[in-house]
Amino acid sequence: MKLFALGLLAVMNVAAAQPSAISPTISPAMRLAATCAACHGTAGRTQGGTLPALAGQSRQALAASLRDFKSGKRASTIMAQIAKGYTDEQIELLAAYFAAQKPEAQ
Repeated sequence: MKLFALGLLAVMNVAAAQPSAISPTISPAMRLAATCAACHGTAGRTQGGTLPALAGQSRQALAASLRDFKSGKRASTIMAQIAKGYTDEQIELLAAYFAAQKPEAQ
């Protein structure tokens, strides 16, 4: 019985160490951008037009907006709080990610 348990444990460890073929590698920028999806849509493609779409905006404009939210220069109820949690490097990652996304076709 102990031998069976040890064998099962060894098989489980090997299986856990294998990369999953189902889930692709998620970049740090994609992980950060997942936070934005609830309000700005998947990949920055807002549905309904209530909030600005982030996909396809310039990297410079997106980074400037996030820095302005973070510093308090740009007023907001939610974005100011969210942006305060980002480092300058994370702001640049997010801006580059959304700038590279294709906007929703109109």
